[in-house]
Amino acid sequence: MALQIMNEEGLERVTMRRLATELDTGPASLYVYVQNMAELHGAILDELLAGLRLPDPGQAGENWRAELIGLLTDYTRLLLAQPSLARSILALRPSGPHYVHLVDTLLGLLHAGGVPVAQAAWGVDLLLQHGTATAAEQAIRNATNEAQQEHDAFVEALNEAADDDCPNIARARNELFSGTGIQRLSWMFDALIAGISTVAVTAPEPSATNRPS
Repeated sequence: MALQIMNEEGLERVTMRRLATELDTGPASLYVYVQNMAELHGAILDELLAGLRLPDPGQAGENWRAELIGLLTDYTRLLLAQPSLARSILALRPSGPHYVHLVDTLLGLLHAGGVPVAQAAWGVDLLLQHGTATAAEQAIRNATNEAQQEHDAFVEALNEAADDDCPNIARARNELFSGTGIQRLSWMFDALIAGISTVAVTAPEPSATNRPS
């Protein structure tokens, strides 16, 4: 019901009172299932994730990287279609079953690519964080009337920067705004995966109580 209301009227109309009315019950009874609006938004996310295709890491083989990028791109695009939800869950730690399976699949694909366990474990958080933040950033821009004007002003400023005053901008001028949104999204994940695959996790410094004498 919450997902239906969000799709038809927007996330801001999904309230405990509205849900209680639709379900012909009292708002207090809903708190048996969710403690607050944050948990409710997490539950909505999990319902959306039920429609996300999860590849089988065991069958990925040499295509593990492409499968991983594809899954992360699909996750981000799912949130881009629900910008208000993306902004809401940016500060959440989802824990629904479909989200758990998403994390497990990401770990499996990294394992299929030979990424060490510690790097994969830390990397999954980074990958999901970037996907969510990308969608949330777009949500903020969409909610701002001046967003397009600000973007145009930024593009104009870089294009008009003098070559001798800003030689590095001049060198990259033709590439700064090249590529489609999906191309840039895929490249972002590819770059992150490359780093996760090659940068080792640094062991924490021993505390004063457990350092060898």
